[in-house]
Amino acid sequence: MDAALEDTPATPVGPLLREWRQRRRLSQLDLAAEAEISQRHLSFVESGRAAPSRDMVLHLADHLDIPLRQRNALLLAAGFAPVYRDRPTGDPGLAAARQAVDLILKGHEPHPALAIDRHWNLVSANGAVAPFLDGLAPALLQPPVNVLRLSLHPDGLAPRVENFRQWRAHILARLTKQVANTADKALSALLEELKSYPVPPGTKPYRADGEPVLGGIAIPFDLRAEQGILSFISTTTVFGTALDISLSELAIETFFPANEFTARVMQGRLA
Repeated sequence: MDAALEDTPATPVGPLLREWRQRRRLSQLDLAAEAEISQRHLSFVESGRAAPSRDMVLHLADHLDIPLRQRNALLLAAGFAPVYRDRPTGDPGLAAARQAVDLILKGHEPHPALAIDRHWNLVSANGAVAPFLDGLAPALLQPPVNVLRLSLHPDGLAPRVENFRQWRAHILARLTKQVANTADKALSALLEELKSYPVPPGTKPYRADGEPVLGGIAIPFDLRAEQGILSFISTTTVFGTALDISLSELAIETFFPANEFTARVMQGRLA
């Protein structure tokens, strides 16, 4: 399924572009109009009757909102060298970005915040995260720690999540959308794994409307703790102008108190 969208130049660039266009639910006419090229030329490129230039590949990839990693694969398929670097987060060239991430994580205390890679593996976390991991299965905490597995696994946080069915539905829907957008096989495998996890005994019935948080506009993450049920809402921060692959795939998940009780408890943990 979608084999042509994997990170490999084995498939010619034309069919790759066609699959990405179809994945974005665009007709040839739609894409041609957006990219300001003729539909005839786009048809020739997709069918292999015309070889796109390097600039044309990048131009179409931009209009199709293709991730940087897959843009490199398109360039290779078209016979060009990749243009986007993929450096490890420890590379000196990414020092400024790492510092920005550390500042965000530290500055968000006493509330939890963590940085994750494209497969939802933990890159770093602030000091507010560690207390929530107490008592979890050691195997789940061995690197690489996958935060989605940690939250839904029966030996992870799942038994402590008060609104488990609602939170699970949110996670699966978000991951399903990510798989559709990226055609990433590892994410697809993770999605199937998460779907296979059992629902903890005694879990409350699913409520599509959720709890009334911020006027009903956000899905809460309700976690049972010693002090009571802590309720959070989350936001995601990404580097919007990143030209490095690993940096473009890095996301910061920050959790904010959804009520006064949670805010007081988290402030008390800082003290």
